[in-house]
Amino acid sequence: MAEHVDGLPNPEEITSAEEFLAALRQLRAWSDLTYRQLARRAEAAGDVMPASTAASMLARSSLPRGEIVAAFVRACGLDEAAVATWVTVRNTLATTATRPKSTAPAPHDVPQPVPVPDGLAVPAMLPADIADFTGREEHVTQLCEYLAGLRRDGRQHHAVPIAAISGMGGVGKTTLAVHVAHRLAAAYPDARLYVNLRGAEASPLRSGDVLARFLRALGVPSQVIPADETERAELYRTRLADRRVLLVLDNAATEEQVRPLLPGTATCAVLLTSRIRLTGIEGARRVDLDVLPPATAIRLLASVIADERVAAQHAQAAQIVGLCGGLPLAVRVAGARLAARPTWQLGHLAAMLGDERRRLDQLVAGDLAVRASLALSYQGLEPEVRQLFRMLSLFDLPDFPAWFTAIVLDATLERGIEHAEALVDAQLLTAASTDVAGQPRYRFHDLVRLFARERASLEDTEESLADALTRGFGGWLAIAERMAERIPGPCYAAISGHAPRPPMDWLQRFPSHTDAGRWFDAERAALLSLIRQTCVLGLDDVAFDLAGCMEKYFDLRGMYSDWADTNTEVMSVCRAAGNLLGEAVMLRGLIDVTTWTTDGPDGDAMSRLRDEAFRLLGMFTELRHEQGMCDAAVMCSWALTAIGDLPAAAAHARRALYLAKRSDHPGGRIRARLALSIVSYEQGRFAAAAGGLTDALDEARALGNPRWVATVLQFSGIAYRELGDLERSHGMLHESLGISRYYGDRYTEVLTLLALARLDLRRGGPDARVTAEAAVTLSRGYNMSHHLAEALAVLGDIELAEDRPARAIGHLEESVAMWRTRGWHSMQAATLTSLGKAYAHTEPSAARRAFEEAAAIFTRLGDTARLAGLLPHLSAADADADAC
Repeated sequence: MAEHVDGLPNPEEITSAEEFLAALRQLRAWSDLTYRQLARRAEAAGDVMPASTAASMLARSSLPRGEIVAAFVRACGLDEAAVATWVTVRNTLATTATRPKSTAPAPHDVPQPVPVPDGLAVPAMLPADIADFTGREEHVTQLCEYLAGLRRDGRQHHAVPIAAISGMGGVGKTTLAVHVAHRLAAAYPDARLYVNLRGAEASPLRSGDVLARFLRALGVPSQVIPADETERAELYRTRLADRRVLLVLDNAATEEQVRPLLPGTATCAVLLTSRIRLTGIEGARRVDLDVLPPATAIRLLASVIADERVAAQHAQAAQIVGLCGGLPLAVRVAGARLAARPTWQLGHLAAMLGDERRRLDQLVAGDLAVRASLALSYQGLEPEVRQLFRMLSLFDLPDFPAWFTAIVLDATLERGIEHAEALVDAQLLTAASTDVAGQPRYRFHDLVRLFARERASLEDTEESLADALTRGFGGWLAIAERMAERIPGPCYAAISGHAPRPPMDWLQRFPSHTDAGRWFDAERAALLSLIRQTCVLGLDDVAFDLAGCMEKYFDLRGMYSDWADTNTEVMSVCRAAGNLLGEAVMLRGLIDVTTWTTDGPDGDAMSRLRDEAFRLLGMFTELRHEQGMCDAAVMCSWALTAIGDLPAAAAHARRALYLAKRSDHPGGRIRARLALSIVSYEQGRFAAAAGGLTDALDEARALGNPRWVATVLQFSGIAYRELGDLERSHGMLHESLGISRYYGDRYTEVLTLLALARLDLRRGGPDARVTAEAAVTLSRGYNMSHHLAEALAVLGDIELAEDRPARAIGHLEESVAMWRTRGWHSMQAATLTSLGKAYAHTEPSAARRAFEEAAAIFTRLGDTARLAGLLPHLSAADADADAC
C-alpha cells in the first residue's frame, strides 16, 4: 500500500479489503485522534458514528458500510474530495469481492485446503492476529516448521506434534500462539480450534466443557454429546481422525486439564500456552519465552504509538522499554498511553516510570512490573472510567457484552460504552468480535483483571463492591428473564426469588428483534460462569433465578447434561442456605430432565418420578406456593398414570387444574388438562381425551408457547386417530411436526413422528416404516430413552403387519427391556402382547411367556378390555406349546 510523503495513506493503491482496513487504521494514527474525539468530530459534521462503531470497524476483517467510511474519513480531517475517493475505493472492492476469484497454483510445499461440504462451515475459532506483532522471528520459524511437519523426524512421524509455550504472565505467549496459528491456517484447512482455558483464574475451564464446545464446533449436535467426559473425549478424537486440524489451547492450568483435549492422530497439531512448563505432556516441543531484547521492544513501542516520536527521541524510547523490562504487556500499555496523548514527549513518560515504579528492576522475579505498568495506564483515566474498570473485574466472565458496562456503572448505555472504549484505548480492555446475537463484546486480559481486582480491594468499600455485584447480577437477571419468555419450552410457572433487578430505562430499547435462542447461544458461557460465581458467593436467590432462566433454553437445545449439572449445583447451594423455594424450583427442572431423557440407577424411571414428584409437592405445599403445587401435582399425575393408578392420577390432575385457575397459572391449566386427557386415553375413553384437549389447545395458542402448541396438537392427533378421524389426526400431527422442526425441538418432534408412524400403519400408507426408523434414529442419537422404547415397539408392530415376525422380535425384545427400566406399565404390557404375537410364529413357549407377563400387568392395572383381547392369543399359545 502506497503512502503520500506526509505519511497519509493513499487509498487509490489499495487492492484488497485487508489493505483497506489497514489503511483506515493508519489514517486514524495519522489523525492523532482517539475514538471519542473522532465520534465528537463526526457528530459536529452531522454524521452518526459512535466511538464503539469506529472501534468495531477497525477491528473487523470485512469492509465497513460506505456511510461509516465517509464519516470516519471526514472525522479524521480530510476534505470532501478525499472522502469521495475513499468511498469509491471501498465500493469498488465490495463489487470485486462478489466476483469469482481465479485460483493460482499454490507453492508445492504448502498444503492445499480440503473442500468443505455444502452447508458446513469450517470451524475457525482463532482470535484476530495482532497487526503490530513484533519480534519472535526465530520462535515463529521454529514453531511453523515443526507444526507444519517440515521438521519432524521418523520417531515423531505417527505422533501428534505438540508445541508448548511457557513463560511469565504478559510475556506474549497468547500473541505468539495466535500469530503462528494464523501462519499455519493453510496447513490445517479442516478446522482451527481455540479456547482460553483460563488457567490463571480460580476456576479454570473443565476439560469436559471444552470437549463439548469443540464437538459443537465440529458439527456434533448438543443432544448427541455424551455426558461422560471419557466418552466425550473418544467422540472428539473420532471426529478429528484423518482431519487436518490445529488446536490452540491457551492459558492451560495443568496437564490433567489438557490431556483429554489432545487429538489421537498425527494429522492434527496442538499449540499450548501456559504460565508453567507442562512437563507432563509427553513429546511436546517446548518454547520458553523471555522478555524482548531492547531493540525489539523499541520497535514494538514504535508500532503501538504509530508516529515519529520514537525515531526522533530514540534515547527516551530506550529508557521507557528498559523501565518496562522488555515485557510486551508493559511496553504495549506504555505505548497506548503515549498514543492517546500525542503532545507528550517520550521523556515525560520515562520520568514517570522512573519516579513512581522503581521496582520495575525486579520484573524478572514476578508480576510487580506488570502491576506497575498497568497502574500507570490506570491512573491516567478519568475517575468514572477507573470505577468501571474496577467494577467489571468483580465478575467471573470470559467476556461480556457492551450493555453490561452500563449496568455495572449504573449509567446510560451510551456512557457505559464510551467508558469501555476509553479502557480499550488504554489497553486495559480488549474489544472482542461481535457475537452470534450481533452484540459487541469486551474481555479482560488475565493479569489486567487481577490488577483491577487489587485496585478495587484498595479503593472501594465493601458496601460499594457489594452494590456493584448486586447491580451486575440483577442486570443479567432482568435481560435473561426477558429473553427466556421468548423461548419455547416447559410452561412451568415462572418462580423467582428476591434477588433485586436494577431499574434500567434503556432495557425497553434492548433489541426486541434479537432471536432469543441466539442470544442464549451467545451468553451461555457467561451465564454459566455467573451461576457458578453466585454459588461460590452463597447468593442462592440469584443462583436459582439465573438457573431458572436457562431451563427452557437447555430444553430447546437438548443440553440435558448442562441442565442437570446446573440445577444440581444450585439446588445444593439453596439447600445449604435453607432456601426451600430455590431448592424446589431447581428440583422441578431436575425431575423433568432426568425422567424423560435418562435412566435412573434404580431401574424404574416412573417410580422415581412418583417419589420425586410427591417430594416436590410437599415442598411447595409447605411454602403454600399454589403455582408450584400445580406444577408438582401434574408431575404426580403423570407418574401415577404410568404405574396404573388412574383414579389417583385423575384426582391429582383435577387438583392441579383447580390450583392453576385459582393462582392464574395459564401454563398450569394446559398441563393439567393434558394430564387429565392422558388418564382418559389410558382408560380407553378417547372422545373424552380429545374433548379435554380442545380447551388446552386454545389456551396454548393464547399463551404463545410454541412447544406447548405442538405438544397439545400432538396428543390431540393421537386421540383423533384412536377415534377413527384419521384426516383430522393427520392435519394436527403435521402442524405439530412443522412447529417442532422450525424451532429445532427434537424431543417433541420424535413423539410426533411416532404418532404419524402409527397413523400411517393404521391407514395402510407407505411411509410408516421410514417415519418409525427416523424416530428410532433420533431417539438413539439424542439419548431419549423413553421415546426409543416406544419407537422400537412401533417398528416391531410394522414388521408384524408386513408379516416379518423374525425381524419384529429383535425390535420388540429391546423395547420390552427398556420399558422395564422406564416403568410405564401399560406400554410395557402392550409391547409384550406384540412380542407374543411375533413369537407365536416360531417359538410358542416364548409367546406364552410374553402373553402371560402381559396378562399379569393388565390384570394388575384392571384393564379388562385389553385383557379380554389378549386371552384368545394366550389360549392359542398354550395349545401350540402343548402340541410341541
